[in-house]
This record gives sequence, structure tokens and C-alpha cells, in this order.
Amino acid sequence: MHRAVVKLTLLLPLLLWLPQVNAVTTVSSTRSWPAQDYTRLTIESNKPISNNMFIIGNPDRLVIDLEDVELNKSLDDLTDKIGGNDPYIKTVRVGQFKPGVVRLVLDLKSEVSPQIFSLKPVGEYGHRLVLDIYPSQPLDPLMALLEQSKSITKETTTDSIAIEQGAAGETSQSTPSASKVPELRTRTLTIAIDAGHGGEDPGARGRRGSLEKNITLAIAQKVKALIDETPNMRGILIRDGDYFIPLNVRVAKARKLNADLFVSIHADSFKKSKARGSSVFALSEHGATSTAARWLAKKENEADLIGGVNLAVQDPYLARTLFDLSQTATINDSMKLAKHVLNELGDINDLHRGHVEQAGFAVLKSPEIPSILVETAFISNPSEERRLNDKSYQLKLANAILNGIKRYFAQNPALSRPKIAQTD
Repeated sequence: MHRAVVKLTLLLPLLLWLPQVNAVTTVSSTRSWPAQDYTRLTIESNKPISNNMFIIGNPDRLVIDLEDVELNKSLDDLTDKIGGNDPYIKTVRVGQFKPGVVRLVLDLKSEVSPQIFSLKPVGEYGHRLVLDIYPSQPLDPLMALLEQSKSITKETTTDSIAIEQGAAGETSQSTPSASKVPELRTRTLTIAIDAGHGGEDPGARGRRGSLEKNITLAIAQKVKALIDETPNMRGILIRDGDYFIPLNVRVAKARKLNADLFVSIHADSFKKSKARGSSVFALSEHGATSTAARWLAKKENEADLIGGVNLAVQDPYLARTLFDLSQTATINDSMKLAKHVLNELGDINDLHRGHVEQAGFAVLKSPEIPSILVETAFISNPSEERRLNDKSYQLKLANAILNGIKRYFAQNPALSRPKIAQTD
């Protein structure tokens, strides 16, 4: 009897340990983010997922084996999240390949260059296995801009664009000053418009559930439409859908497009719901101009952690070092642009602070492109959240940004730069 008790005592730790070894990983959710740049599939789980990925040809298929994973509804639901609009994936099949292994088979529309990596828990997310599917030949944003510019045939006067307020015929509060905005008589100017956040990174959340990434895209699209209708100007959206773009890639795309200006659009949040007003920021070489600006820059720079960056892979857009901080002239121009935009925003909304602030925003670190970050309003303020969701108010914000841009160019003519070669 004594000997049996001793054996059981010795075996007990082993018995307790074995279930931990064989415990399966549970998938809590799956998400799909299709875009022309790339498609991202995200599998979120309670533990890291070991995996094995390989490609099969004729026809093109991508296979991912998920080890020690439990096949459940969350994984099954992934098959319904691939739509016909996905540029790279036809369908996804999910099944139990063998005991302890779930297999995903992605039927592809063309040859692709896949990247798979894991992310540790951050924010509201648990462990994430991320699959990014890029085209085998990376898209050239310069060619996309050329195709876009061919389709722009409408030209209206500067004054009519500045006061347009949609089909309702509402007059902007900034109409008196807008009517005096000078017309532009120069080469075609390219404005890069960056809708903040996107995809896995929702940005700030309003009390009524509004997501910053949706509001910034809606405003950015309106800014682009107004710019495209302005003579001698064209807009390009850095993000044209609900997907994630790393901060340095946003800068790199603007540089590859030879943009004259870079405008990043956001909707601020704060723990106190009474915070309100618009703000405009520029890059700082020597630290933030206030504690609030430093806090905001830190929060915005953490977008890469939330959105999910594959740190092991050099992005194809990054041809040379981006973060060259010896750019005093560029920052000075950014400050001038920021002041004009801030003045225009002051005609339609309260200003959170009456002056432009500066901090180390990663998305503004382009050595040669004047760049600003516009916090349109506080999405955490219930009244401002309502206005941010109003299409007519979004148009007023877009007009204010455009008017600020035009005032900047009226006082600071663009330097002579090589024109983008047109193709037939």
C-alpha cells in the first residue's frame, strides 16, 4: 500500500503536465482585409499558432497547415469572408487534414508572394497569425496615379469648388474667405491624402461606436474629389479602402508618387468626453511642443503595433532611408501649410489649440514633402462624433483642407520638379 502511494505521488506531476502539452489552440476569430495593394487574412487565437505554408501550382493554390488547432466555427466562417472582389483569392477551404492539424487551402486568381508571421497580444487583440498575400509583381503606385489622372476630365473654377456644399445647397461657414482663395496657375500639383488607420487598426472609437478609420476614409475621399475638380491639381489616396498600411509605407508611397504635399487625416480621442476642437500638427526635430502633442504622437505611432507589421521583411516601397531628420526647410514649409489649414478649420469648428503643434509623428517623416497631420475633431466627444458622421460636415472639413492647401500654394509656389511622364 505504501509503495502504491509513492508511485502515484511520483506520477501525479506527470499526469498534470500531459494535458498542457496536448492542449489545442482555440481560434476566437478570423478576418479578411482585401485591397489592391495586398490581401490580409488574420487568425486570432488564445495561443501562438505553429504553421507550415507552401504553394502548389496548376492551378495556383496556397496551403497553410495549422498545428494543434481546434477546428471550430470561427475557422469555418473564414470561407464566407472571401468575396468576389478580392483581387488575389478565389475561395478558401478549411478542413481537418489529420489529427491535430487544420488545413487551409486558398484557391488563387494569380501568382502571389505570400508572407506569414505572428503577432503578440496588443490592445484588444490576442495572439494573431497574419497572412499577407502580395502580387508576385508589386504594384507600382506611380502607374496607378497615371491611370487615375487620365480619367480626370472635369475642371471647375476654384471659387465654385470652395463653396460647394453638396446637393442640399448648403453654404459653408467659410464662404466669405473661400471666395477670395486665389486660383492656381502652375503645373499639375499632386496631393497625397492619407486616411489614418485602417484594417486591423480601427483607430479611436466614439461613444456611439464610430470608428476613426471609417471617418478618416470618408473625409479623405471627399478631399480627393475636391482636389481632382480643381484645375492644375490632382489627389491620390494613400489608403482607398479598409486595410492596414504601415506608417513608413504611407510615407514611401507619397515619395514614389513625387507628391508635392502630404496630408494625413485623423479624428482625435481623449479620456474626457468634453475635449473638443480641431488641431493641425507638423513634424518636430527637437521634441514635442507640448505634453499633449507628445502623447498624441506616441499614440499615433503605435498604429503599427495594432495594425500588425511584419518586421522581418523589408517593404518593397522602401528604396532608401526614410527618416532623414535633416529637413529643416521641409518642416518650415509644413508649418506654413499647417497654419493655413488650421485657419480654415477655425471657420467651421472650434480649435482645440489656437496654434500649430509639433511632435515626432512617424507618418510625417518625409525628407522632401511638406507634411501635416489634421485632427479633424474629437470622436470621443458625442457632439463632435455626430458631426463627423454627417456627410455635409465632412464636406465642410474637406473644403477647409483644400482651401488651406490653395492658400499655401498661393504664397509658396511649388518648386520646379520633374513632371511625371505621361503614357499613351
